[in-house]
Amino acid sequence: MLKIYFSAEDILRTRVAPAADPMWELVLSLHLLPDRGGDPLLAGWRRDVTRVLRAGGGSADLKLLMALNPPRGYFPDFLTPYESVSGFEAGLEAVRSTPATRLRRDLARFAVGTRLPAGAGALARGESGAVRGLTGAMEQYRGLAIDPYWTRIQAAVEADRARRARALLDGGIEGLLASLRPAMRWEGGVLEVRGYPYSRELHLDGRGLLLVPSFFCAATPVALLDPALPPVLVYPVDRLGGLVPALGVGAGPATPDPGRDALAALLGRTRAAVLAASDDGCTTGEVARRLNISPAAASQHTTVLRNAGLLVSHRDRNTVLHTLTPLGRAMLNS
Repeated sequence: MLKIYFSAEDILRTRVAPAADPMWELVLSLHLLPDRGGDPLLAGWRRDVTRVLRAGGGSADLKLLMALNPPRGYFPDFLTPYESVSGFEAGLEAVRSTPATRLRRDLARFAVGTRLPAGAGALARGESGAVRGLTGAMEQYRGLAIDPYWTRIQAAVEADRARRARALLDGGIEGLLASLRPAMRWEGGVLEVRGYPYSRELHLDGRGLLLVPSFFCAATPVALLDPALPPVLVYPVDRLGGLVPALGVGAGPATPDPGRDALAALLGRTRAAVLAASDDGCTTGEVARRLNISPAAASQHTTVLRNAGLLVSHRDRNTVLHTLTPLGRAMLNS
């Protein structure tokens, strides 16, 4: 179990990442790629990405990247820099700028009980060519395994952020932390992460905590091993039906948009109003009250919009919260 200790100052400085973190999604997706017995919602993604990787043979840099991210156990902290909260390019630049001392330290930790892959020695010495090769492999992998599916990844993370926002509005930071159950438990100033692979304590010491909702995070939340780094806790979100690449884009053949036929249903005035009502997140009951329609009608309209890929819905006990996907927001703002 991981126990994270908060002071009053830490509670004030705790927040949720503003969007899906591209570096965390990249690294955690590598952990899930070999897991054939894992989440069936990722089976199509895993099959298509693996096929492209095999067809291309894989460069030495790409093989190094994959070797540094095994399905289980430690992976180097420098691969997921705090700066990636500002986007992929900022995160990539942070990796390029990692001091050689930190590269050496992280890779030494990785080598405990694990044989270092080829090329890791040059990387540990901070050789510029090795660092550029690794970040180039990250860009290559992102293009085939992350970018084609980014809209769905963003939609799942945004749905979770809407849920956390409501918890924050209703109960403050303590309400936000309490909403992370059942994977975590908040009690007496301590956030307990259940199922963590070993016993560990993390004292925030006034730095606060950045909560990062992640599509590719497996069942157990993830924290950086180095306690000197800015505290981050990555936790899994509802995958909302899995991954489908954008039309004409991705690792596999072009996949028809499953919501294209259903979009015609949006021409109705009531459904357009339901879409607008869901702009900031809205429950089924709130939709019914705002539009003066029955709860059954509100549920029917949100189902059509969800099937069209314009809404995502998350159930919490007896309440279903609806929020816009990026496609839904683009349609609303067009």
